[in-house]
Amino acid sequence: MHFDITKPNVGNIDSLIRAVVGVLLIVAVFRGSSWIGGLIGAVLLATAYFQFCPAYTLVDFSSNKDVAPVGK
Repeated sequence: MHFDITKPNVGNIDSLIRAVVGVLLIVAVFRGSSWIGGLIGAVLLATAYFQFCPAYTLVDFSSNKDVAPVGK
């Protein structure tokens, strides 16, 4: 298995959804929610920023229509 962060596998819409949900989870932590939600939110923000998701690589999936899936 080879993780190549230079090949984005997260598309624009997917990235936007990840960013919004990530911010909401982080805000929820400051409003009294569990810190685990904040950690998940931070991961979502990072994958949105870098447009790379290691989990997508594991299952050979890409929501980025500009780049072919990793194994293809």
